[in-house]
Amino acid sequence: MKVTDVMLRVAEALERAEVPYMLVGAFSSNYYGIPRSTEDVDFVIALDTPLTVEFRRLLGPDFEAEPQMSFETNTGTQRQEFWVRGDLFKVELFRLSDDAFDQERFRRRKLVDVAGQSVWFPTPEDVIVMKLRWARSKDKDDVKDVMSVQRGNLDWNYIEEWCKKHRTFALMEEIRNSVPEI
Repeated sequence: MKVTDVMLRVAEALERAEVPYMLVGAFSSNYYGIPRSTEDVDFVIALDTPLTVEFRRLLGPDFEAEPQMSFETNTGTQRQEFWVRGDLFKVELFRLSDDAFDQERFRRRKLVDVAGQSVWFPTPEDVIVMKLRWARSKDKDDVKDVMSVQRGNLDWNYIEEWCKKHRTFALMEEIRNSVPEI
């Protein structure tokens, strides 16, 4: 099963289960920036309990679920993991946290067409702000790529406001200044 097929199947199952979600991680930065490979699909979901057996049924027999939610140290939230049977490909469903930025980016999410299916994505500004919070090497590259592709379409006041709150403003400016004018 292709990575995009996995993502679309999970998004469809979340819709059918009426679980509010948004697609984050590499998929969101790939959509707004320059695509790179990924070995997982990350979603943020607004649900406080583990997903039900009904959700697992909606995914189909190609998926195997971790029965327990686990604590994710990087995000400080809980997550539930799924795997495609016979593959190392992983799906991570992170619980929406009470963090003010997480709440705001979830509120601002928007529907995007992916291969004829509507999928909830964060805005490009929110992808940049979140990736700056993580600030791993690949996240910095993703930020630069999103800035390069979306530069003239970004709400810089919004990005700057959150970067000041998160103390990532200097990093944001450094990356922004490295992006050539288009």
